[in-house]
Amino acid sequence: MSRSFASILAGAALSCALLASLPASADTLLVDRTKQATTGVPTRGMSMADVEARFGVPTERMDPRGGQKRQWPTINRWVYPTFTVYFERNRVIDTVANRATASEIGPKPAIR
Repeated sequence: MSRSFASILAGAALSCALLASLPASADTLLVDRTKQATTGVPTRGMSMADVEARFGVPTERMDPRGGQKRQWPTINRWVYPTFTVYFERNRVIDTVANRATASEIGPKPAIR
């Protein structure tokens, strides 16, 4: 072993030891939280009336988007405290979990 290679190995070992001694920290990912609690949200195909009957009145009903052409159906969004429901016309097409805190890593906020 050459002297420079040995010093590189020693430096790498020292770096690994320093990194191992640092306290571990992790971000809470929105994906991780949604995997834990995927039950209790509206499912694809439910009607607006079914969603409102089961989950109550939404916190906010956002302005509809689309609908200018037949090929662009109207998309409605209802915001609940823990999730947002997306409707195509009057049927659920997707449910997305909201951020629990501002520091949680997840999707960008909805365009209003």
